Amino acid sequence: MKKNQLLVILTIVAVALIALVFVLLNQDETPVADRGDHVSIEGQPTLGDPDAKVSVVEFGDYKCPSCKQWGETIYPQLKADYLDKEDVSFSYINVLFHGQESILASLASESVYEQDPESFWKFHKALYDAQPASQQHDNAWVTVEKLKEIAGETTSVDLAKLEQDLGENSTVLEKVSTDDGLVKENGVQFTPSIMINGVMLEDPFDYEQIQQLIEQDL
Repeated sequence: MKKNQLLVILTIVAVALIALVFVLLNQDETPVADRGDHVSIEGQPTLGDPDAKVSVVEFGDYKCPSCKQWGETIYPQLKADYLDKEDVSFSYINVLFHGQESILASLASESVYEQDPESFWKFHKALYDAQPASQQHDNAWVTVEKLKEIAGETTSVDLAKLEQDLGENSTVLEKVSTDDGLVKENGVQFTPSIMINGVMLEDPFDYEQIQQLIEQDL
């Protein structure tokens, strides 16, 4: 009798375990990445409403070939799918991983944004377009004259003021320092780094994950 009772108990346990595994395997809920603090975008170049429900932030370096590639491949998809919607915004924060040229480009972008914010994104794209092929990555190309040339073609900024902002008397150095502080505060280790509502992507080129993170908050 006891043997039969034991068999019944074991059968019930086995059925319960199978049912549990079935439920776990068929859950609709998609695992969500760890969510950290939302990066501050106050004062940063932003497409869309800064108070949008979903905030996409790029930490980028104008000297970075991967940032150029991201801007040419992933960003157009993001813009077409989401950035024309009121609930999604996109912001850019400067990273200074490549030394003096990164600093110069960042100062120029901040000066353009301060003087002619409407032209910022046109200047931003032109600056990345000017980046040489990746095999020439280490060659110096970000110069005062090059930055003035690009700004002259894409914006209506005062070029004398822009040149001043690229030197010791810069009025936008504090803004570049603020960006550098945000880079350190958010543990940015590579460029581009993409953060969506406090979640930092492991792979910025994983567009499926970008969509997943955006959709779950819309």
